[in-house]
Amino acid sequence: MKKHPNSIKAESSKQFTENSSKDSIGRRKFIGEVGSAAIGLTIVPSTVLGGKHVAPSDKINVAYIGLGTQGLRQLPDIIQLDDVQITAVCDPQRKAIDYYDWSPTGLRDQMRKLIGNPNWTTGGNNTIPGGLDNGKEITDAYYAKTGKNYKCNAYTDFRELFEKEKDLDAIQVMTPDHLHGIICAAALKRNIAVSVHKPLSNRLIEGKKVFDMAHKSNATTHLQPWDSNGSGMPKVMEWINNGAIGELQEVHNWSFRPVWPQYAKLPTDAPKVPDGFDWDVWLGPEASRPYHPHYTNMTFRGWYDFGGGSMADMGHYSLWTVFEHLKLGSPTIIEPNFNHVCGISEKGTAYKIKNDFSFPFASSMRFKYPAVENRPAIDLVWYDGGMRPPVPKEFYDQGIDFPSEGIMFKGTKGIIMTRGFLAKDPYLLAKGVQNSKEVSAAAGSVKMPGIQRFIEGIKAGKQIEGGFRQAWPITEAVNLYAAALRSQKTLLYDGATMKIKNDQKANQYLDRMYRKGWSLDEV
Repeated sequence: MKKHPNSIKAESSKQFTENSSKDSIGRRKFIGEVGSAAIGLTIVPSTVLGGKHVAPSDKINVAYIGLGTQGLRQLPDIIQLDDVQITAVCDPQRKAIDYYDWSPTGLRDQMRKLIGNPNWTTGGNNTIPGGLDNGKEITDAYYAKTGKNYKCNAYTDFRELFEKEKDLDAIQVMTPDHLHGIICAAALKRNIAVSVHKPLSNRLIEGKKVFDMAHKSNATTHLQPWDSNGSGMPKVMEWINNGAIGELQEVHNWSFRPVWPQYAKLPTDAPKVPDGFDWDVWLGPEASRPYHPHYTNMTFRGWYDFGGGSMADMGHYSLWTVFEHLKLGSPTIIEPNFNHVCGISEKGTAYKIKNDFSFPFASSMRFKYPAVENRPAIDLVWYDGGMRPPVPKEFYDQGIDFPSEGIMFKGTKGIIMTRGFLAKDPYLLAKGVQNSKEVSAAAGSVKMPGIQRFIEGIKAGKQIEGGFRQAWPITEAVNLYAAALRSQKTLLYDGATMKIKNDQKANQYLDRMYRKGWSLDEV
């Protein structure tokens, strides 16, 4: 059957090669090896044993780095795996002071359930848990409840952790964005497997270095938002490939994020650093400045220095699968639109606040991607802060309201729409509305939880879907988003050299000025 001239090959799951060796002769070398005739030893993977009885030699030693609210929220997913032992926890903030969350007691109650203690309290200044002391206490209590005599060490500095924990197989990184790159680099240099929350880095050059390190390392890697990629994309691609919407022209993705406070001005007061908080370690590679709670828990995403903004937060979930299927490489033009904030001076005159330190409250970003193979050139447009694309005529005609978050694929003859961030239940607007709640069996099947896939990958000595080796296009895009907002200019970009061609100053936003002792070469 002849393929439609505008068809795009839906990229299937990438094939990953098994690692041929490890860099040491320690315990990690033997994990996942079966039938080692030379030493007469067989290590049976937990999958063979049904995940119930795991030999001690089959344990994966994991250090858990980052114990804020999101770190604690995801701790149960890994600590409850029978073949995992949390041997160390790490966070520069010791005590549960000034943590914020979506609920005053929801996370606390989740931790109570995990450790089997309905009366557990944070010991902090509110009911929201967080910090190193809570993390170690919860880990120890869980292992005591389950009868496992495990020792868990605690560190405020991940560099000390790497120095002292000599038998690590993996780390899970749940820190603020600005620490992701250097911690991942430290693990890869030691051939230690690493799972990290998004983004891979909040600087483009640093992200590329980590990406390159992942290609050179045998270590299994895992960028967590892959696990939430939408199951509806195979159906979307089927429609696109069959020419149902004509030639694809634009992809629009929008979010009501941010859902955290963002500040139009730098703080001018200097409150006392909370007891037990190593502020210097929290800053890591970023420039020294006085401590302020507006920089830290929950609110860090709003600052260029510490976060990646709304696109780095949510665009990974919605767009990574789009990048994979549409084979998006490097954009050539990045066009920002953004709101601004005004103030009144002491003289009574209005002025626009110059902001080179925090993301705007709302923005949109148009990326222009060149044609690739059978796919024509397309525009990818991101919106946040409640902004959305113009409502197409088809929506007016059929009385369809825009969802608060969604993805829209616009072609010359029709539109495909998905609601939310996971591309679920797409529907087609082309001479009527066609809903599709049935996707392919492979796409609709229940997937193994991502952290479990990560652990199984370590045991098998394999890379897994959603590893760092797939993550460059989305990492590049979210960091160009930040650079364009910060420069407040349309940028002309050369992906081959990773340089902005029309604004030399904007190139400084692609890299980081590291403090002494905090570069990727020094950790």
